[in-house]
Amino acid sequence: MTTSTSNPPADHVRLGSVQAAIWRNADSEGRIRYSATLKKRYKDANGDWQSTTSFNRDELPTAAKAFDMAHTRIFELQAIDREQAASNGAAKSKAKSR
Repeated sequence: MTTSTSNPPADHVRLGSVQAAIWRNADSEGRIRYSATLKKRYKDANGDWQSTTSFNRDELPTAAKAFDMAHTRIFELQAIDREQAASNGAAKSKAKSR
């Protein structure tokens, strides 16, 4: 998985060596949508850190749990987005009425 420093993940959840990155994207109408990617970090034979998106049988429950936690976190982020939008809308209404 390649990540760009200009567009870092909105958040992430981690279970041991498994990490789900949560990405914030705007659709064509400007609405915020979230998605998640999953990777596993490991040390190769030389002791260098690597990452993969492949999971063996015994790692699948952890991968599933990481995606489940990302799913929950996306709902939390959407709630924050709604609160901020409501707050911004109230501030704009207040400014217009002056």
